[in-house]
Amino acid sequence: MFTGIVEELGTVEALDLLEGDAARLRIHGPTVTSDAGHGDSIAVNGCCLTVVAVDGDTFTADVMRETLLRTSLGSVEKGARVNLERAVTAHSRLGGHIVQGHVDGVGTIVSREPSTHWENVRIAAVPEILKYIAEKGSITVDGVSLTVTDVDDESGTFGISLIPTTLELTVLGRNLVGDTVNLEVDVIAKYVERLLAGGKE
Repeated sequence: MFTGIVEELGTVEALDLLEGDAARLRIHGPTVTSDAGHGDSIAVNGCCLTVVAVDGDTFTADVMRETLLRTSLGSVEKGARVNLERAVTAHSRLGGHIVQGHVDGVGTIVSREPSTHWENVRIAAVPEILKYIAEKGSITVDGVSLTVTDVDDESGTFGISLIPTTLELTVLGRNLVGDTVNLEVDVIAKYVERLLAGGKE
């Protein structure tokens, strides 16, 4: 489990495609590797990955077909910056919200409007994801815990506001209009929907 509070910006050193629709991702991240070991979980742009090796300040993780299909990790290139967060521990503060690292799909940045002290960003999402997003609710965008400012079902978009710290310390400050981002909705919404449907989807 994660909190959506990014610990550092890592750098992709390699993405090697493997036989059988999988890949091996190697990322440089001194903070998250400081106490990482084989089998630990690290969120990469919001995707929970399992560490298979640590070499100094670099860790390696396997990326399965499901992750490549649902997220933007399959298109990252060498040198790309990525948001990194270690799994929460029992004595950690839950500064964001409960984040599983199980990405529901990708969205597309459709606009960015800078303001004096923050930036308003709009993201397009498919209806299957948008239905779980609520104004003033929580959303995880590339692993960052954010509050939804509004939802526009007609245009299929939702808004978020980014403070200077988020712009400076995460990839969201570098993303451009047209870029894809990983989205994870609040898991509570999905459980509520399933309960109301009597366990049937």
